Amino acid sequence: MSYHVFIDGEAGTTGLQVRERLDAHPEIQVLTIAPEDRKDAKARQSLMAAADAVILCLPDDAAREAVALAEGLDCKIIDASTAHRVTSGWAYGFPELAPGQRQEVAQSRLIANVGCYATAMIALIRPLIDAKIMTPDTALSVNAISGYTGGGKALIEYMENNEGPKHFHYALSLAHKHIPEVMMHAGLTTKPMFSPMVGDFPCGMVVQLPLLPSMINGGVDRHALHHVLAAHYDGERFVRVCGLDQGEGLTPQGYLAADALAGSNDLEIHVLGNADQPLLVARLDNLGKGASGAAVQNLNIALGLEETLSLV
Repeated sequence: MSYHVFIDGEAGTTGLQVRERLDAHPEIQVLTIAPEDRKDAKARQSLMAAADAVILCLPDDAAREAVALAEGLDCKIIDASTAHRVTSGWAYGFPELAPGQRQEVAQSRLIANVGCYATAMIALIRPLIDAKIMTPDTALSVNAISGYTGGGKALIEYMENNEGPKHFHYALSLAHKHIPEVMMHAGLTTKPMFSPMVGDFPCGMVVQLPLLPSMINGGVDRHALHHVLAAHYDGERFVRVCGLDQGEGLTPQGYLAADALAGSNDLEIHVLGNADQPLLVARLDNLGKGASGAAVQNLNIALGLEETLSLV
């Protein structure tokens, strides 16, 4: 059986990557809108009505308008924007989040795709809180670097036209838009300090969570941290907890390359640092598991298809 999918916002960075993945999907037929009709509400609504699922690759306000257009229709909606990630009635599209989350995605009509930085931060924090070795009020400091494609067309043009610095901090007011979803879905009650950077590479992301003895109930034990994370993601196809002190995923020089997973839907977790100061690190493709790959994974689950179809 073939399913029909409409990508609203297909011309954007995430939309183009979703389209590329769905063009290779054996069970999906993409419904295409004429370029001149991309902002025509009636034309878009007509395609939504003909679709089994709609993937929204739009700015937040436009995504909210699109959801209103689809009201009363039978199509499932996967929203890749930030608009609905903390909204009641929306399933959070991170299937590996916790037991039952995959079923929630499968049974919901409205699915909010997880954010790229949020994927990494939640993947590191939620298992520790669920295992009760970290309390929800723990004050955390997170550092990260992402490829420039995460900033959309404007940042891509800036970076590729040599208009300024090629490596920089941003969100310097410490109010990044992913923080609310991180707090809600990781289970935090204290706002983490989050310091992101952009690097001079297109795709990839590394997120670092350093830990101190005071943050972990019973003190710091890297083996215990590794065990909790490995148990939480045991059997998951797209989340891998790398071996402790085995050098897995590192270069021969011992480096952790930010862009090593570009093009994939994989998320790697590393337990690094030392006995006194563990360093938890998550690595992924900001446009893969952090955006379009996750959208296709959620689509497969929502339609009852094999979860790995058209994903690498």
